[in-house]
Amino acid sequence: MNPSASRLTRRAVAACLAAATLCVSSGAYAEENAPRVKLVTSAGEIVIELYPDKAPKTVANFLQYVRDKHYDGTIFHRVIPNFMIQGGGYDRRYDEKPTRAPVAHEGREALEKGGPRNVLGAVAMARTGDPHSASAQFFINTKDNAFLDPIVIPPGDPVPRFEYQGRVYENVPRDALLRAPQLYGYTVFGKVVNGMDVVRKIESMRTGAGGPFPSDVPRTPVVIKSATVVS
Repeated sequence: MNPSASRLTRRAVAACLAAATLCVSSGAYAEENAPRVKLVTSAGEIVIELYPDKAPKTVANFLQYVRDKHYDGTIFHRVIPNFMIQGGGYDRRYDEKPTRAPVAHEGREALEKGGPRNVLGAVAMARTGDPHSASAQFFINTKDNAFLDPIVIPPGDPVPRFEYQGRVYENVPRDALLRAPQLYGYTVFGKVVNGMDVVRKIESMRTGAGGPFPSDVPRTPVVIKSATVVS
């Protein structure tokens, strides 16, 4: 996987923004007895609460990378103010770390279970244009990003009525909507419950070119020193 294909790019985000039309509320989501992971970074500590009952495969995938120490020594390589910070894939030399096979996208299923959305502090999987390509990289939303949410397909086959990009479609085959890449969005699997000030600190850092990336790389590297399960 080449660097340009393995990160959440501006072009992909712009495409999502142009495509998404269904806005959602930014209500909080919490789960009792949810596992938590602590990221000790060079900028401070961040604690993430995970939701295995809503996105079980995604959470299991993330926890396995934590247990394998995959994230230790990786950097936040993409930081865009008023949007998100992304990391988990590259070391300080900008070498991409090897990953396991991708995890199946389950963002839509998570929403159907009442799961979390891409709101401020929510943690989601980064991916390429292929909805089922997420592996280890993740991002933390630094604002409510409803346009990144999966679009839940209304019931019926064919779907009697579906509104998209300001147009109304009638009697659309359900499978066509379920397979449409632009409707998948990004799978949220957790939320920052401690250390949002650290996230803001990273978000505010000066950025520029770094390694294979032409922009958005913190000029002072932000290293994840360790990632551990704490509950």
